[in-house]
Amino acid sequence: MKNATVGRFLLLAFLWGGSFTFIKVSLDGLTPGQLVLSRLVLGAAVLLAIVAFRRIGLPKPARVWGHVAAAALFGNVIPFLLLSYGEQTTGAGIAGVLIGATPLLTLTIAAAALPTERATRRKVLGLLIGFAGVVLLIGPWTDALGSLGGQLACLGAALSYACGFVYVRKYLSPLGLAPMAAAASQLLAATVLQAVVTPFLTWHTPEFTLKVTLSIVALGLFSTGLAYVLYFRLIGDVGATTASAVNYVVPVASVLIGVVALGESVTWNLLVGGLVVLAGVAYAENRLRQLRSKAPAPAAPGKAATAATAATPEPGGADGAEPVAGSRPGSTEEPR
Repeated sequence: MKNATVGRFLLLAFLWGGSFTFIKVSLDGLTPGQLVLSRLVLGAAVLLAIVAFRRIGLPKPARVWGHVAAAALFGNVIPFLLLSYGEQTTGAGIAGVLIGATPLLTLTIAAAALPTERATRRKVLGLLIGFAGVVLLIGPWTDALGSLGGQLACLGAALSYACGFVYVRKYLSPLGLAPMAAAASQLLAATVLQAVVTPFLTWHTPEFTLKVTLSIVALGLFSTGLAYVLYFRLIGDVGATTASAVNYVVPVASVLIGVVALGESVTWNLLVGGLVVLAGVAYAENRLRQLRSKAPAPAAPGKAATAATAATPEPGGADGAEPVAGSRPGSTEEPR
């Protein structure tokens, strides 16, 4: 990766990792429903402004919007709400690490729902390793990381993200929507859905302290809106599969930010469980072999041009026809 691309990669990991801390702080002044609606409104405003400025058209057929709405339900509304409810009784760091189980859950659901995804021996072993990591993470023998209900809500958010990814892969990706148009449409649909359900959820008068206000703005504009823009720019720079690897850095960022900003404790099972989950997913997806295969081999004299050609990044761009969440199942592509 070029230095600028590495910078975008790390910034995206920081924004998504920081979203868990922003949620935690925002809950001091808002109910979960109010928080999610605020986040979606701000994030959708960013993306709609961008697609309007760049004259990128949104989809028109009602059938397409039906699929977009379903993707928004599983990819935004349900997980955002579960995270907000979950973080009422558990920490931002553990929430971020549990969300790191999304690739693990995606592998499981994709193997069952997508005929092209076979449950290979490598995937099954990786899933078992990852499951052991999740058990370590939750640590049912201790309450140091918050309530079991809060942890299960965060794990439920990871499950919803996984369902959303598989749904997009099966029904939305074949439609060939431009990524930025798909992203803006999905956040718009999620905003409408959340606006409908919010009056039926717990409600109290919002308390907009400076800290709460700044957290909401950061969550909506940066961890939701700007994060989408950075993510699709990375897809254009290095391809969807490589860009999705940012999800392996997000749990680390969420723990570090939670420790620094909120003074959360780091327990042995949080660290070990998180590493086991990531190791299981990396093994199931054969990430180490992929990285070795992408490493440039020493070029023989007179063959520098051939080596340079082999190192060309994957095609695809924010304005191209590559569908959102278009890499193979097993990679997490759902923004936080």
